[in-house]
Amino acid sequence: MKKLLMATAAMALTTSAAYAEDVKLGILIGFTGPIESLTEAMASGAELAMKEVTDSGAFMDGSSVTGVRADTGCIDNGLSTSNAERLIADGVAGIIGGDCSGVTGAILQNVAIPNGMVMISPSATSPGLSTVEDNDLFFRTAPSDAREGQVMAEILMDKGIKSIALTYTNNDYGKGLADAIKTSFEAAGGEVTIMAAHEDGKADYSAEVGALAAAGGDILVVAGYLDQGGLGIIKSALDTGAFDTFGLPGGMIGDSLPENVGPDLNGSFGQIAGSGGEGIEKLTEMAGSAFDATSPYTPESYDAAALFMFAMQAAKSTDPAAYGPKILEVANAPGEKIYPGELAKGLKIIAEGGDIDYVGASAVELIGPGESAGSYREIEVKDGKNETVNFR
Repeated sequence: MKKLLMATAAMALTTSAAYAEDVKLGILIGFTGPIESLTEAMASGAELAMKEVTDSGAFMDGSSVTGVRADTGCIDNGLSTSNAERLIADGVAGIIGGDCSGVTGAILQNVAIPNGMVMISPSATSPGLSTVEDNDLFFRTAPSDAREGQVMAEILMDKGIKSIALTYTNNDYGKGLADAIKTSFEAAGGEVTIMAAHEDGKADYSAEVGALAAAGGDILVVAGYLDQGGLGIIKSALDTGAFDTFGLPGGMIGDSLPENVGPDLNGSFGQIAGSGGEGIEKLTEMAGSAFDATSPYTPESYDAAALFMFAMQAAKSTDPAAYGPKILEVANAPGEKIYPGELAKGLKIIAEGGDIDYVGASAVELIGPGESAGSYREIEVKDGKNETVNFR
């Protein structure tokens, strides 16, 4: 099967740009599973960039770009890899995804590397992905959780919090993030009273909450998923009176959490990858009422799609082996800064032999192994809504 996929991909990707009428980009994220409330906006962000480029007529001799959606389930390695194989068999030239860190690693190792396929993830944040041997095929517009651990520790210390109980979803994402938070918080002088895993999909989290409550702490930090176990932990903690304030890392930030928990979540706080300024303002204006451009990882999804198309334009090719090395070039200085709504401008500059510095909606700056340098929105839950109160 793998040889067949490689042959199929090779035939699709060796077609020269001059003859390509429609370039396909896979959107491989968790349309079902523990972050499903986020992924519709993420996909819409990526597809908006594709429409912008297609409508410009400036991409690859007038070629169009179409998104092909496929599901990871967020935590389902089997579903993720089979859908990645299907996308390659369908002739995609790149994959926006995966979304959650564990499935992203599985897709990379089992499908992308064997088939020479480039992936740009808008939301996989495990520090372990920074050091994986990826044959220069993997990039991400979201920062590593190593950085998020530092940011959360800063927020906790700024709020005068001296001790935390810490629970995490039992997978690569949760463990990596929890380790980063613990390391940074303790280095800043804080105390982690307990660091305990929880499983997603359970009906009752009273035992887990009991252990967390027994250890104590000023607040409970929940490094989980807002539509799954993290939600269950918070509801159980509130029902039993174990904790009344929660620290909310990235996987817990989204409109569905305050909606599902209610006013008892007011006063809780956390952070999510994101930036302010011209880029996100332009994307929000472009999206209008069609989708929420400020939804977590939606700006990063728009930017992932844009980076694919700029790199292909720079390489004059949809072959991952040709355009992959161009991703860092179009993402970083030197060059003219390009924001959402200016993709046609960027494509024309590249076609004329010039350089661009793609800033995008999330202040793109790729470092080291091709990952975001990292800026964060500091969030507080007020009157049942997540409000951005600062940027870090």
